[in-house]
Amino acid sequence: MTTPDHPTLRVVVADDQAAVREGLVTLLDLLPDIAVVGAAADGDHALTLVEQHAPDVVLMDLRMPGVDGIEATRRIHDHHPATKIVVLTTYSDDTSILDALRAGALGYLTKDAGRDHIAQAIRTAAAGQAVLDPTIHARLLAATAHHPDTPPSAPPDGLTTRETEVLTQLAAGHSNTEIARQLFVSETTIKTRINHIYAKIGAADRAQAVRYAYQHHLTQP
Repeated sequence: MTTPDHPTLRVVVADDQAAVREGLVTLLDLLPDIAVVGAAADGDHALTLVEQHAPDVVLMDLRMPGVDGIEATRRIHDHHPATKIVVLTTYSDDTSILDALRAGALGYLTKDAGRDHIAQAIRTAAAGQAVLDPTIHARLLAATAHHPDTPPSAPPDGLTTRETEVLTQLAAGHSNTEIARQLFVSETTIKTRINHIYAKIGAADRAQAVRYAYQHHLTQP
């Protein structure tokens, strides 16, 4: 049951395989706090559904005919920033992952994920927090790790050491509460520092901050 504090999340499912698409719709419609408002077989139709329904989240496949998932993600992120995108795909190669995140995806899961994991990813993304499959997170860390002969450098864009710590924790998928607990400060302090980080790196939201962290090698294994 939904309440004013926990409203129903409106979701669009985009996948070119009818069996997968219909299966996801059926599974998600069984959840009390999620309502599927549209299902698309390609990126172009997904864009139309976003324009019509303004969903909270799009569950996006990558390989689709016509407008693929990467381009659809980019257009939704640019023109409908309130709608968050969670990629759900069979592809877990470095190029697909990085292209999806750069396009604006806030989450990335493989189709091995179970219903509970997918549902939690939708809820997390709707709250504006990044969510990555553990396998995907490991691949990102490997893809962006420092080379052994690369000397350490000062934090970029004027970030302080503590702000860099917060950004690293944020990129690892931790919530504000978890970051505050790990750094022994209040959650209000973390929110303030995150706002300062956004201003310094030119990020509009958590997804852009996560991408910045990966691009600048601020993640930790």
